[in-house]
Amino acid sequence: MIFARSRKTRSTRKSVQQPGWLVFDGSFAARQCTVIDLSDSGAKIETVEANPVGTKLRLALSRDVRTGRPCEVVWRRGKTIGVKFT
Repeated sequence: MIFARSRKTRSTRKSVQQPGWLVFDGSFAARQCTVIDLSDSGAKIETVEANPVGTKLRLALSRDVRTGRPCEVVWRRGKTIGVKFT
């Protein structure tokens, strides 16, 4: 009997180093951040604060955060966070 292994593949990340804006659930204020890299499934972001509150947020690449994508924080390291798009 032959079993096929399931292989977890990551989306290709593109280094973008561009400004972005975050809006956390329950908040109306957009917080500026830097989008370090971006893929189809998520992004690596650098924030101004070491621990921004909340795990669910919207990430926008323009000041109009309504155009942003909903995402969830999956890891944090100081001011750098990883998010997956939901």
